[in-house]
Amino acid sequence: MTELYVSLCISNYSNIASHFPPTYNNNIPSKKVISLVSRTGRDLQRYNTTGYRQVVGCIPYRYKKHGGGGEIEVLLISAQRKEKGMLLPKGGWEIDESIEEAALRETIEEAGVTGQLEESLGMWQYKSKRENMMVHDGYMFPMLVSEQFEIWPESGFRQRKWVCLSEAMELCRNGWMREALEVFINRKCQG
Repeated sequence: MTELYVSLCISNYSNIASHFPPTYNNNIPSKKVISLVSRTGRDLQRYNTTGYRQVVGCIPYRYKKHGGGGEIEVLLISAQRKEKGMLLPKGGWEIDESIEEAALRETIEEAGVTGQLEESLGMWQYKSKRENMMVHDGYMFPMLVSEQFEIWPESGFRQRKWVCLSEAMELCRNGWMREALEVFINRKCQG
């Protein structure tokens, strides 16, 4: 189910170029992009029984050397709007999707990458500074990145950066995300 969801969201502009006038086709890049429309609002937002908002995200990673060996790099994204710092992609888990579908959707929307989800790293409770200190449950998954898109739903206002694990720990501004990174690092170092 998860693989089907992601494959429906991915398009190659060269495949859809025939749907536009010839003068427009010259401006269409041949790179892969995401044609997914971002979800907005909280109408479908999932909350736990005590009223905590449920959010889910990923630690997108890749190996510096292709073939699964070598140093691990993590993809961080810039915060929204005027906020400073880098973080991991995450967002609301909605009632019409599985936790895995939500993790993939949020990572595509915010970071413009997709890949293979791995076993959950756990759940952390944290207070949101933007939402009047409302408590959230944040679930995180490692994701081995298989595809990176040049254009994605939030590419107009988010930057992304591949960094080594130590730099990810330094740059990531959220304490609970750094804790998830620690669990990720411990899991990968043991394996």
